[in-house]
Amino acid sequence: MPFTHLLVALAIVAIWGTNFVIMKYCLAVLPPFLFAALRYTFAFLPMALFIPRPKVPLWNLALYGLFIGVGQFGVVYYAVNSQISPGLASLVIQVQVFFTIGFAMLLTKERLRRYQMFALLLAILGLLLIALHTDATTTLLGLALMIFAGFSWGAANTVGRYAGISNPAQLFAYVVWASAFSVPPLLLISAVFEGGVEHLTLVLEQAPLGVWLGVFWQSWANTLFGYAAWAWLLSKHPAAVVAPMPLLVPIFGMGASAIYLGEGLPAWKLFAAGLVMVGLLINVSWSRLKERFARVI
Repeated sequence: MPFTHLLVALAIVAIWGTNFVIMKYCLAVLPPFLFAALRYTFAFLPMALFIPRPKVPLWNLALYGLFIGVGQFGVVYYAVNSQISPGLASLVIQVQVFFTIGFAMLLTKERLRRYQMFALLLAILGLLLIALHTDATTTLLGLALMIFAGFSWGAANTVGRYAGISNPAQLFAYVVWASAFSVPPLLLISAVFEGGVEHLTLVLEQAPLGVWLGVFWQSWANTLFGYAAWAWLLSKHPAAVVAPMPLLVPIFGMGASAIYLGEGLPAWKLFAAGLVMVGLLINVSWSRLKERFARVI
């Protein structure tokens, strides 16, 4: 990978990782589902006025929008708001890798391989270690919600794959137009469970400029730039080269949380993170690791 392309990849994972700190800042003012609705509103508008809808079935766009907008980020925001620390959230959600592979295996009838079983076991041990250290900042509910968010992300990946789009520009349009289907259910959930329309209107009117900048960062940097640039990298390089890069997301997430939010990094947390990330690394890069090891010996 050329150095400039590597910088793009690092920029993406840095945005995705440090994004959890920005979430926490915005959630101090915005209710979680309203926050998610705003994110996808500005991911859809004004871009949809200039980008034609991709030629995929509406049901596919709707499913992707529901899984990503409601199942993933609506749940992530709710969990980060009061149930799990941002650093651990950035780590636990990476279990989406296993859900993505699991859905693919379910649809293709492929069997689980030994190295995948070992990788999954390591990740589960890491999650169990986190579960044993729940406290006021990270609860069992928060852990369960982040695993569900990973499940939704894996489902969205599967739906997106069946859209049959490989062109980066079309993938960008796909993310933009799928966002339209995220907004209505998020607004409905927010209106029903987060204080009603009058209260939410007052919250928006009183939100400071920094919170709005956080919303736009979520919409444009995280959603539009992140996904579009990621699609561009995948179009330029083999998946085996690009796919392991998100393993850096928890490093940025936990590091930023420690620096800006004072989130502790005790030995048990680092060990749990190591188990999960090694499991993910084995699962994603086993073939390449095996080839390199064979060349060494």
